[in-house]
Amino acid sequence: LYFSAQEGILFFYHVKGLQYEMKICADILQPISRLIFSPDYTILLLVTDQGTVYTYKPAQSGEVVKLLDACSSCFLAADFLTPGNKYCVSVTISGEVQVWLLEDGTCLSKLNIDIEVHVT
Repeated sequence: LYFSAQEGILFFYHVKGLQYEMKICADILQPISRLIFSPDYTILLLVTDQGTVYTYKPAQSGEVVKLLDACSSCFLAADFLTPGNKYCVSVTISGEVQVWLLEDGTCLSKLNIDIEVHVT
């Protein structure tokens, strides 16, 4: 079980039977608003309140890597493009939809839908 705290800490609870173990996986120093797992559960996207997107690979080094940084308009939401784990899509508050390469954060495509976006 992965969850985040208001302070920007990513926690992992390993539950086995009636026992559990808690581990702090990362501290990104920004409140995390969303956690999204890739379809094969190898990558976790962390979206912050400030609009920055990080990747976390639990099975590898467990290191958090900044993928996208908020610029003129904060990233409101992000998710994986399926099938696979190569790409993600994000949308900004101003309505710009972008496709990113997860490997290095390269923006591959963008489209402005010209409306303000809200997430519920």
